[in-house]
Amino acid sequence: MPDYRVHRLNLGRTAQLDALAHAAGQVYTRTLVFFWRTVRKKGIWLKPKHLMKLLPVDPDHLLHAHSVDAAIQSFFAGLASWRERRKADPNAKPPRRRKWYFKVEYKRSAMTLKDGQLRFSNGRGNDPLVLSWPWELPQTVVIRWTGQQYQAIATYQVDGPLRPAMPEPDVEQRRAKHVAGIDLGEVHMAVSHDGTHTHILNGRRLRAKRQYQNKLKEHLSKKIDRKKKGSQRRKKLIASKKKQLNTIKNQIKDIEHKQTTALISTLYQEGVQTVVIGNVKDIRQRMDVGSPNNQRLHQWSHGHTRHLLTYKAEHLGMEVVLQEEKYTSKTCPGCGHRKKSSPKGRNFACSTCRYHGHRDGVGARNIRYKYREEFGVPHVVAAMAPATGIRFRPHARVARAPRRENVCVGNCAEAAPL
Repeated sequence: MPDYRVHRLNLGRTAQLDALAHAAGQVYTRTLVFFWRTVRKKGIWLKPKHLMKLLPVDPDHLLHAHSVDAAIQSFFAGLASWRERRKADPNAKPPRRRKWYFKVEYKRSAMTLKDGQLRFSNGRGNDPLVLSWPWELPQTVVIRWTGQQYQAIATYQVDGPLRPAMPEPDVEQRRAKHVAGIDLGEVHMAVSHDGTHTHILNGRRLRAKRQYQNKLKEHLSKKIDRKKKGSQRRKKLIASKKKQLNTIKNQIKDIEHKQTTALISTLYQEGVQTVVIGNVKDIRQRMDVGSPNNQRLHQWSHGHTRHLLTYKAEHLGMEVVLQEEKYTSKTCPGCGHRKKSSPKGRNFACSTCRYHGHRDGVGARNIRYKYREEFGVPHVVAAMAPATGIRFRPHARVARAPRRENVCVGNCAEAAPL
C-alpha cells in the first residue's frame, strides 16, 4: 500500500466557506433523503453511481462537480461502515441525520497551484476559493469545521517502495514485550493486567446512568401514550423526552471517554508496549440469561469501549491486538485448573490450589497468558500486587496531544485501592 502524509492549515471563518459548507450539507441531505425514500417506497437500494446521475449538482450551484460526487460518496461510505459494524453490534444505526453543514472535499482535478496560491475551482460562474499554500500541490483537500474555525486537511501520496508486511511475532518476542491484557465487562468497563499490576475501571457510575436511562424511557413513554395524538401536550412531551435522553447519552459518552483515557494513561506510564483486548464480538449471539440481564447485555457498548481503547493506545504508540478469550474466566491463573462453570459473584476461588482473586482480574490475566502462549500453565501469582480501581473523575480531561514517556497530559484519574 502507498504511504501518505498530511498537512493541516487553519482557515478561520469566512462567508464563502460557510456558503460552501452549507452547499455540501444540502447535497448530503438530498442524497440521504432520496436514498431512504427509495428504499422505503420502492425497496431498491441505490448505488453511488445512481445518485451521481440523479443528483448531478447542488441546489445553489456553488460546488465543483467532483466535490458534489465526494459528498455523495461520503454518505455511502457511512452506509458501508454501518453494514460492517452491525455484524458485531446489532444496535448500530445507519446514517440517517440531515446535515445543515458538511465537509467540502476537493480532488486534484479542481486544484491549481501558482506562486504560493492554491486555487480551488467551484464550478463555472462561481468565485474560486484561494488559499496561501506553502506546500506543493496535494492529492486531495478536505475543508471541515473543527468547532471553532474551518481547517484544510491536505493529503499527499509519498512515492517510494511499498512497506514490507510485518511478520507475526514469535513466542519469545511476545514474552519479551511488556504486555497488558484487558478484559471487557458489563459490570466493570475494562480490567487490565500487565504481569504485575491489575487495574479495574469502576463501572458503578456508568451502570447507574444506564438504569436511569431505562427508567426515564419507560416513564416518559407512558406519559406520552396517555396524551391524545396530535395534541400540543404530546408534542411537548416528545420533545422533552428527546432532550433528556440526548443529555444522558452525552453523559454516558463522557464517562466512557474519561474512564478509557485514565486506563490507557496508566498503562502508558507503566511502560506497556502491547495491549491485548479480549474479543467479545459474538457474545450476544450465544447467551440468553433472562429478560433483565439480556437488556443489560444488549446495552453493553463493548464495541465502542474497544474502539476507544484501541485508538487511544495507538495514538500513544502502543500495539493493539484482539485475543479470543474462551475459558479465560473459568481457568485458574495459578495452577491452570479449569472450572466447569463460570464463577458466581465477582470473586474467583480455585478449589485445587486455593487461589482467590477478582473475577475480571483473572480474565485479564488469562487473556495476557493466551497472547503469550502461556495459558493453562501453572504460574506463581501470590507475589503480585492487589488490584487497584480507577474511579470516574467528572473533571478529568481527555488527553489529545502526544505524550512523552512518564508524562501524563491533562488531569488523569488517580488509581485508588479497592
